[in-house]
Amino acid sequence: MEQMQHRENVRFFGGVMFTLVLALAGFLLARIPGLSAVGPLTIAIVLAIVYRSFLGYPQKIKAGVVFSSKKVLRFAIVLYGFQLNLNVIWQDGLGVLLSGAVIIVLAIGVMLLIGKWFKADRSLSMLLGVGTGICGASAIAAVSPIIRAKDEDTAIGVGLIALVGTVFALIFTALSPVLPLSPVQYGEWTGLTIHEVAQVVLAGAAGGEDGLAMALLAKLGRVFLLIPVCFILMALVSRKNEGRNVRAPFPWFLIGFVAMSALGTYVLGPVVPVTEQTMEFVSTSASFLLTMAMAGLGLNVDIRQLGQKAWRPLLTLIVTSVIVSVAGYVLVVAF
Repeated sequence: MEQMQHRENVRFFGGVMFTLVLALAGFLLARIPGLSAVGPLTIAIVLAIVYRSFLGYPQKIKAGVVFSSKKVLRFAIVLYGFQLNLNVIWQDGLGVLLSGAVIIVLAIGVMLLIGKWFKADRSLSMLLGVGTGICGASAIAAVSPIIRAKDEDTAIGVGLIALVGTVFALIFTALSPVLPLSPVQYGEWTGLTIHEVAQVVLAGAAGGEDGLAMALLAKLGRVFLLIPVCFILMALVSRKNEGRNVRAPFPWFLIGFVAMSALGTYVLGPVVPVTEQTMEFVSTSASFLLTMAMAGLGLNVDIRQLGQKAWRPLLTLIVTSVIVSVAGYVLVVAF
């Protein structure tokens, strides 16, 4: 009995270590010029998909892989809360927060509508809508358990968001010299419409220091709105399943996300001094853990089905991203 338990423990540890190795490979490859814009999350997912395509799903270490894709994922989201400074939102970002809310509602609504026209998978369309409107992979990871999305859909959603968001960030950078926008306006437009934080930094840098600062503030506002969006979705899912004895799982990890935000804003720094190196370590740790989780999710993707399932959501995502970009531009110019 003890020997069997020991074997199970070894397999569990092996699964966790396997996703860790894929995450480490993603981080190392992301240092290569050209791949840095793609990011470690997407690289880790691609590596996982390639592994499964040639060697199959690692059934013997499944428990550890599932642990990374579920538990480690939630812990990573909790750590991400440490980077959200609530004071910045209350003091400087209320107007941008309102614009961010408009963008989120628009992104989700348009994504679901166009997805329906294109006959794309509804669950995947919802994930892409949230990822487009809020903060890319982090938002997809947070919403996925609430709407009970398949692991495969979550992995596909993260990959598509990373691909399209990177392309749009490069397009924004190319357009920045010719657009009739001030650096601050350009930064706000970038922060309101580009998907991932890293992509916002890439595009926002074209607006100089002022543009980048505004881009990050606008993005911060959208990240903050992840909290109410998750609770709204939870209420909608519970209402839809009312009478069926099925409830949306309560996103306890979001409570941790809020607690970490409050800790970082009101305790660590104002009361307990924290070095910049410590902040950087927490940020890197959160990114690494999220990359481990994405590697675990990527192992659930069957490449033979990916082409059939992904092209409709990809087309939907591109069209929605164009509409969101135009709407964000109008918001910035008008207000």
